[in-house]
Amino acid sequence: MHKPVVAGRAVTSRILLVGQAPGDKEPVLGRPFAWTAGRTLFNWFVATSGWTEDEVRNRIYFAAVCRCFPGKRPGGGDRVPSPDEITNCSQWLEREFALLRPELVLPVGKLAISQFLPPAALNDVVGKSFRIIHRGHAADCIPLPHPSGASPWHRMEPGRSLLQQALVLIGAHPAVKKL
Repeated sequence: MHKPVVAGRAVTSRILLVGQAPGDKEPVLGRPFAWTAGRTLFNWFVATSGWTEDEVRNRIYFAAVCRCFPGKRPGGGDRVPSPDEITNCSQWLEREFALLRPELVLPVGKLAISQFLPPAALNDVVGKSFRIIHRGHAADCIPLPHPSGASPWHRMEPGRSLLQQALVLIGAHPAVKKL
């Protein structure tokens, strides 16, 4: 994996958003979801809550399964972190979870979702809320698809409708209403 480590703002929040790993632009720009996928993600929050990107970054704690850019795949696109890389980085997410004790977890993309829920197709988890116990702490979990331009899932049916259902659930969640 390639340094530097990319981390979100140091905010105390009852909402934890968990991504996969930074892309190649995030280390240069110094923040998670700083490029194309970020624009899409923040547009989702504008539609849900009316919050600007800056307001989202100030209200939601951004974490990731892995904190460094994993590099490119030989055929192009970003490489998915290996199981060993995920294990090596897992202490950070576990400590953040223990410190924040979130009421709401928003895993973004299949890798992040798999840290909190059993393996399943996006069609079976996006648009739903799950009550989870993670490391002895109960929280609600509302999975989101990855907002990457490489994945058309959230732009076609049933992904589009399931994403809208997830955004409604997020907007109605008590942790969001408290902000």
